[in-house]
Formats: sequence, structure tokens, C-alpha cells
Amino acid sequence: MLLKLAACNKMKKLKVLFSFQMPVSVGPYGQTQPSCFDRVKMGFMMGFAVGMAAGAMFGTFSCLRIGMRGRELMGGVGKTMMQSGGTFGTFMAIGMGIRC
Repeated sequence: MLLKLAACNKMKKLKVLFSFQMPVSVGPYGQTQPSCFDRVKMGFMMGFAVGMAAGAMFGTFSCLRIGMRGRELMGGVGKTMMQSGGTFGTFMAIGMGIRC
């Protein structure tokens, strides 16, 4: 009898603990939605990839136009790629943060 009361009290406590949790939105196949931070990260990664591609094209053109060759060309193109990737990634991350 005492064991039943202890088990009953534990179940009541568990019900109280689980009743205060927020519901989780579930998609059609049981997957959950990504969090806002995950969306911002994804926006930054997509923007960084697009910015790197644009930086490779514009950086190569501008460095070749001013006469860079060899190691100097690779350094200039890499610097342009990182700058444009970081800039575009930041703006995409801000945009995704606004949408959350």
C-alpha cells in the first residue's frame, strides 16, 4: 500500500514537470523546425559561399588588370574572396535574423 502511494506521488510530480513544457512544432515526417540561431548560421554560410564565389571572379579580374602574377595574385584573390564572403555572409545572417 505504501509503495503504491509513493509511486502515485512520483507520477503526479512527473506530470506536473512535463505539463509546463512548450509544445514543439513537428513537420510532416516528424522533423522539428530549425531554431533561430540555426537559421542565422545557415544564412551566414550561404552568404559566405556566394560572397566567396563573387570575390573569386571580381578579385581575379581586378588583380590581373593591375598586373599581379604568381604568389601576389593568389594573395590578392584570397584576400578579396574572404572580404566579400564575410561581408555578404554578415548581411545574409542579419536578413535571416530579421525573418526569425
